[in-house]
Amino acid sequence: MSYTAQVQTRRIQNHTRTVCGVLSHLNKVSCVYLMTDMGAYKYIQELWRKKQSDVMRFLLRVRCWQYRQLSALHRAPRPTRPDKARRLGYKAKQGYVIYRVRVRRGGRKRPVPKGATYGKPVHHGVNQLKFARSLQSVAEERAGRHCGALRVLNSYWVGEDSTYKFFEVILIDPFHKTIRRNPDTQWITKPVHKHREMRGLTSAGRKSRGLGKGHKFHHTIGGSRRAAWRRRNTLQLHRYR
Repeated sequence: MSYTAQVQTRRIQNHTRTVCGVLSHLNKVSCVYLMTDMGAYKYIQELWRKKQSDVMRFLLRVRCWQYRQLSALHRAPRPTRPDKARRLGYKAKQGYVIYRVRVRRGGRKRPVPKGATYGKPVHHGVNQLKFARSLQSVAEERAGRHCGALRVLNSYWVGEDSTYKFFEVILIDPFHKTIRRNPDTQWITKPVHKHREMRGLTSAGRKSRGLGKGHKFHHTIGGSRRAAWRRRNTLQLHRYR
């Protein structure tokens, strides 16, 4: 056997030992959790909460490698996180689709030719600009553009590395009989919900708009956080006051 073949055999053996160790650790963890009164989805949720555990770090690393080999936007056969998908409204029946989206991390560079922004120097910034929306809302927008006939319901995080973030987007077919006949999903079939991801109506979009429930969101009245801030910090001296 040549030296190269020996090295490859040794690598395969080490990889097999690692996988066996992870599986044995998973069995131990499952025994600990199953001793308590927890359902399957609650058990999966607890596993995803501990992302720094040895098991999750290994799984996320392998999955990120797998997702990098695929296209930037592709259909997933099933949700990677079934517990999270069900909490966001997903059902394992006809009319529901899962798309996995890869979004490049980092800030947004202003698309100007050779840095020519024109105007006053205060508006000359090109590189260190921050996008107003989250990468999750960008993933929803790309999935909505690709599947124009479907409606974006929600999305969730499935992994990230130094270059990309990966999200899975839940889409619904508004023309499917299963969706149209169900009273719980009839609302999304209305025309007013076309491309709701483009108008900031999803959960990620509302978060970037500063909208929510509770005492923290009482001051965001109006179209946006910027409009609310400008209204509160503008001194208006009317002629007749």
